[in-house]
Amino acid sequence: MAKRYALGASTLALAFLLGGCMVGPDFKKPATWTPEQWQHAKLEGSSRALSVPSDQAPDPEWWSAFHDPELTSLQKRLASQNLDILQATEQLAVSRGQLIIAGAERFPNLAATGSYKRAQYSSKQISRIIDRVKKNVSDNYLQPDQTEMLSSLSSDVSIPLLNQWQDGLQASWEVDLWGRVRRQYEAAKAYLTATLEERRGILIARQAELAQDYMSLRGLQEQLRITKANRDAAQNLLNLSSSRYKSGLVSELDVESARSQVEETNARIPQFEQRIAQQINAINLLMGTPPGSLNAELEQAASIPMVPATVPVGLPSEVARRRPDIRQAEAELHAATAEVGQAEADFYPKVTIDAGFGFQSFSFRDLGFWSARAWNVGPSITLPIFQGGRLKGQLEMKKASQKTAALRYRKTVLTAWNEVDNALTAYEAEQKRNNALKTQVASDERSLHLAQEQYKHGLQSFLQVLDAERRVLASQTQLADSTSVIANNLVRLYNALGGGWETTYPDAPARQTQHS
Repeated sequence: MAKRYALGASTLALAFLLGGCMVGPDFKKPATWTPEQWQHAKLEGSSRALSVPSDQAPDPEWWSAFHDPELTSLQKRLASQNLDILQATEQLAVSRGQLIIAGAERFPNLAATGSYKRAQYSSKQISRIIDRVKKNVSDNYLQPDQTEMLSSLSSDVSIPLLNQWQDGLQASWEVDLWGRVRRQYEAAKAYLTATLEERRGILIARQAELAQDYMSLRGLQEQLRITKANRDAAQNLLNLSSSRYKSGLVSELDVESARSQVEETNARIPQFEQRIAQQINAINLLMGTPPGSLNAELEQAASIPMVPATVPVGLPSEVARRRPDIRQAEAELHAATAEVGQAEADFYPKVTIDAGFGFQSFSFRDLGFWSARAWNVGPSITLPIFQGGRLKGQLEMKKASQKTAALRYRKTVLTAWNEVDNALTAYEAEQKRNNALKTQVASDERSLHLAQEQYKHGLQSFLQVLDAERRVLASQTQLADSTSVIANNLVRLYNALGGGWETTYPDAPARQTQHS
C-alpha cells in the first residue's frame, strides 16, 4: 500500500513539474511590408485645388466627413438592422461558446453521483467458486466437517436479492504535460479573434456599400434633375421655333427637330427613375427592410455630398492594424500554429488523475455512516502505440494548414496594399477628370447660349443649337456622374484603409479606440 501511495505521489509531482512544457512551434507575429509614405499623397497636374490625403488618424465615423444628415442616420441604424451583420454577430457568439468548451478542459471535471440498484447475482457462479475452493485446498487444511460444509454450500447456496445504494463525488483531470489542452485553448482564442475580425470586416464592407449606394442614388437624382432641366430648355426652344415657323422665319424642319430633341430628352427620364427606384431598393436590402420602406425618406432629391478638402488616412504603418481582413488572417495563422502543437502532443502519453469519494451500502439506512465510505484516487496513463498512421496524418495535415494560412496571410497583406494604392489613384484621377468636366460644362453652356442668341437673330442654323443642347446635356450628366464617383472613390478608399474602425492592442498608439 505504501508503495502504491509513493508511486501516485511521484506521478503527481512529475505531472506538476512538467506542467509547463509545451510541444510544437510558438506563434510569432509575422512581419509585414509597409511603404514609407503614401505614393499618391501629393497630387499635381491640376489647376484646381483637390482633396488630398493627410496622415491624421481616420475618424471611426468616417461618413461624417460628408456632412450629410441622412447618410449619418442610415449608418447609425445599419449595425442593428443589416442581416449579414446580425448573422456575423451570432456566429461570434458561437465562437465564444467554443472557447468556453476548449477552456473547460484546463480544469478538473467534478460530478455528483447517486445510484440505486436492485440486483440478483448468479447463485450458480458462487457454487462453482466453492467447488473450485474445495478442490484446490488440500485436505491438510480442511477438517472433515469443513469439507462437508463446503459440499453443502455448493449445492444449496442461494444469493438473495440485493439493494445497493451509492452516492458521492467523482473528479477527473488531465495533467497537461505536453501542452495539448493549452494549445487547444490557444487555437480556440485565435479562432475567436478571427471571427471577431470577420464580423468587423463585414460591418466595414456593409458601411461602405451603404455609402456607395447612397452616393449613387444622389448622383442619379442629380442626373434626373439635369435631364428635366434640359427637357424644359428644349421645350422652350420648341416653343421658340414654333413661333418663328408661324411667322414664316424658319421651316417646319426646325420645329420637328426641336420636338425630336424634347422627346429624346424625355425618353431619358424613365430610365433614371427606374435606376433610382432600384438604388433605393438596394439600400432597403442593406437596411434589412422590405422594398418601399425607405421611399418617403430617400425619394426626396438632395445634392451629392461633397468630399472634404483633406482626407485623414493615417500612416501607412497603421493599415495592417486597422484592416480586419489582415488581423483575421493573422489570427487564423496563429490558430493553425497552435493546432500543430496540439497534434504533436497527441504522440505523447496522456496522464489523467481520477478521484472519487462517497458512500456505498446495501441498506439505505446505513448510507450515512462513516463506515460506509468508499474512495479512490490515482493516475492513469494512456500511451498511443499503433493508430494506423492517424496521428502522423493528422500532424502532416496541421502543418500543411499552417503553411496555407501563412500564404493566405501574405496574399491578404499584398491585396490590401493593392486596394489602398488603387483607391488613392482612382480618387486622384477622378478629381482631375471632374475638374476637366467642370471646364467643359462651362464652355458647353456658353456655346449653347451663343447659339441660341444667334438663332434668335437668324445668324445661326437650328442644327447648331441642337448640337449645342446635346453637348450641354451630355457634359452636365457626365459631371454629375463624376461628382458621384468621387464620393464613391472616397468611400472605397476608407474601406481599403479599414474604415477607421480600429481595435486596441497592447502595442497600439494611445489615440486608437475600439468601435465595434
